[in-house]
Amino acid sequence: MTNPSDRSTPRAVRMAQPLAREVVEEIAKQYGVCIRPVPLRRQDILTGQVEVIDVPCGATLESKCQPCAKRNRQLRRAQCREGWHLEAEPVNLPDNADEYQRHLVELRADAQAWRDEVEKAGGDTTDLDAAIVELDEEINRAGLRGNVLGRTSGKRSRSTKRRQDAPDLPKRQMTKTTLGRTFTGSDGKTYRPSMFVTLTLPSYGRVLEGAPSDPDRYDYARAARDALHFSKLVDRFVQNLRRVAGYDVQYFATVEPQKRLAPHLHMAIRGTLPRAELRQIIAATYHQVWWPSTDDVRFEGDHLPVWEDGAGYLAISSALLGRPKRVAPKVAPTDTEETA
Repeated sequence: MTNPSDRSTPRAVRMAQPLAREVVEEIAKQYGVCIRPVPLRRQDILTGQVEVIDVPCGATLESKCQPCAKRNRQLRRAQCREGWHLEAEPVNLPDNADEYQRHLVELRADAQAWRDEVEKAGGDTTDLDAAIVELDEEINRAGLRGNVLGRTSGKRSRSTKRRQDAPDLPKRQMTKTTLGRTFTGSDGKTYRPSMFVTLTLPSYGRVLEGAPSDPDRYDYARAARDALHFSKLVDRFVQNLRRVAGYDVQYFATVEPQKRLAPHLHMAIRGTLPRAELRQIIAATYHQVWWPSTDDVRFEGDHLPVWEDGAGYLAISSALLGRPKRVAPKVAPTDTEETA
């Protein structure tokens, strides 16, 4: 048999031999195994034993991992088939705790009480703290979700203040449902329609056969900025959509590039909204980002900014023969741009 490592073998013969890595990937695809597993390091805090386990990457694109993309596509199809035409909310009630789980929670409460008494008396609580940590982990391993103490950190608050130049959105009282409105026909039959929405970014200039017809007038900066932040813009659109609809709108969506390479969104929405409200939501959706101006060049060539701890920015000039001189920070003026 020809040795592929033998350099005396003609190159044409060696290049005709299949690569071992490609054969492994083909076999993995045949059996539906992830070809880009993510290695995770797991350590047992009791024994100190360390092992590395491979977790599927969960990719949704076949160009990255065909088995994971196929598995996710089948999952989405099943979710759409089983949940799209539901007429009642699915009820997910947790199971009742068994005796062992109740015993662990009671033991955890006793350990916390002992710990508080020792701390109040000024004693050492190191051993009790370690025991409480082990009990918390055992409680989770026993099949209980969450923490017995509930929320231990402050609730994250986000500003809901909108720009003054953005139109206001109508707001309805939120209801805990995912079902859209129903309509009754003249024959007495009840219908629950859905919507298909396509969102497209604005024009940046005339495009001919996939390329700008006038490159000098084409807004390349805005096109790049919108493409970078398009996912955030879609998230904001869904938030506004649910706020106006008054319920947890469910959807299936995909993002595809147009011929001009600008992304646009196709979204199938459970339920329906008036077209006037939908246009109002689209007009009021924006994502505000900080974007520096690139018209004025502040540093170029040998004149580059250097940061020094305790001194700030230093400007290095070739006329100073390498001797740094402290200057005021030269920061490009900030512009607040919006994508919509």
